[in-house]
Amino acid sequence: MRDLLLQGAGVIAILVSLIHGVLGETKIFARATIEPPRLRFLLHLVYQAGTVAWIGGGVLLVAAPAMASDAARHWIVVTLGIVFGFAALANAVATRFRHFGWMAMSAVVALAVAGY
Repeated sequence: MRDLLLQGAGVIAILVSLIHGVLGETKIFARATIEPPRLRFLLHLVYQAGTVAWIGGGVLLVAAPAMASDAARHWIVVTLGIVFGFAALANAVATRFRHFGWMAMSAVVALAVAGY
């Protein structure tokens, strides 16, 4: 059961990451006026770097049960719990709890901790 919880956290993390990337491109950058164009391109890359990192974290959560190392499982859960926990808190504060992202990221943390 713990493995399924951990893998569920990983799947949700990947979905949250993909939604983050799509919403950023379609809602944020579609309306933003950023000059010069090189700076706009840099901000796109930096924003999507978070998306890629979160996808990587989701993959690690999915793969953690297959690893033969309790230490690896421990550090994957601890690290990604902190990363997604901070992101959830930042999202909740920045949007005044009006965006669903903080709930989805909190679900990743809760499932990962439950699967620990």
